[in-house]
Amino acid sequence: MKQIDSSHKASVYRRLQISFARRFNGCDLTLTLMVLPFVIFIIMFYYAQLFGWTYAFVNYLPGRSLFQQEFVGFKYFLKLFAPGSRFPIAFKNTLIYGFLGILASPIPALMAVFLAELPKGRFARIIQTVTSFPNFISWVLVFSVCFMFFSIEGKFSQVLVSIGLWKSGYNLLADESVTYILQTLLGVWKSAGWTAIIYLSTIAGIDPELYDAAAIDGAGRWHKMYHITIKSILPTYFVMLVLQISGLMNAGFEQFFVFHNSLVADKVEVLATFAYRIGIGNGEISYGTAIGMTQSIISIVLLFSINKLAKKVTGSSVI
Repeated sequence: MKQIDSSHKASVYRRLQISFARRFNGCDLTLTLMVLPFVIFIIMFYYAQLFGWTYAFVNYLPGRSLFQQEFVGFKYFLKLFAPGSRFPIAFKNTLIYGFLGILASPIPALMAVFLAELPKGRFARIIQTVTSFPNFISWVLVFSVCFMFFSIEGKFSQVLVSIGLWKSGYNLLADESVTYILQTLLGVWKSAGWTAIIYLSTIAGIDPELYDAAAIDGAGRWHKMYHITIKSILPTYFVMLVLQISGLMNAGFEQFFVFHNSLVADKVEVLATFAYRIGIGNGEISYGTAIGMTQSIISIVLLFSINKLAKKVTGSSVI
């Protein structure tokens, strides 16, 4: 009986070895080992940080362990909507900038289409480099340049005063009426060229025979752009759009932090800067954690909702 049990265990162990070898052959194991450091990085710096969400439910006092903190339940989540809270303002601004960004989302795709139509050569490479370069410029440097141009004594004001359109210098960075548009344009200027590279890679994968067949059928340049190029990048555009909508709550921290001033505070305060000012600036760690947690939960809900909608409309989804 013992011999039968031992032989059965050996047989099971051998089948497991064969199954493991088939599932993880040499190539798969190599790829798994290559991606493993990045998986560990994501787990350490993203998923492990979710433990910090527990501080949103306690009255955090520095110097004490989590188990010594006073449990307060949803106190700080209710505080988000208490009278005098700036959370509604930050939430509204985040939504506005998110929707403006979605309205501007076709710009990188159209830029890629026109870049692809340029004759291959030095000029096309220069245009692509110039348009993608702003992505690598720090927002601090962007603010410095904007201050040089759009402040009261900036070049922009001087030119308009000199031609008689303005009577005196005017600071656009302190004007609430243009803040939404100005910040959106700056965001598009900074990221459009870099995002266009994704669409250019999709365009590069289009079969050239499609263009040849269209030319034989008498299609002109604009017809080929619309019926072949644009329609070929639509799946990529919808994927990018889903990702952008899912990140609606994650308005850029650096941009609105450096452009923040007391005159436009009600227009540039987004959830990311609001959580920073409360948690780090005011030292209210629990309250700041509740803000960040709310922001993340809304983003997750948006991701799965838009992904489900995209699957119904286009037949494909991101996750």
